[in-house]
Amino acid sequence: MGATEYVIPLAERVRKRHRHEADKGKVTSFAVQLEVFTENQWKVVIRYDSAHGYSHMDRFYRDGRRVKKELRLNLKEALTLADEDIKDNWKAYEGAFMEGK
Repeated sequence: MGATEYVIPLAERVRKRHRHEADKGKVTSFAVQLEVFTENQWKVVIRYDSAHGYSHMDRFYRDGRRVKKELRLNLKEALTLADEDIKDNWKAYEGAFMEGK
């Protein structure tokens, strides 16, 4: 089983963190998240992962709320969606998070 892990800076205080494990080419677990540096720490804005035994997305808010959405995708499809969504929409997610929306 192999693990792939990396962090990609998207802006001065914004980054994407990616981690997945695969066994013989099949994704067995993953977590991809958008993080913003604010209040002297990195905070998660959006996280896609396979914790709890299924693929889902968590959206975090500055006031501490978190909303979970089940994706109903296999792990490979969910991992692809996570990477593409954060790549395409990180500015909107970061802006909404910083504005408290």
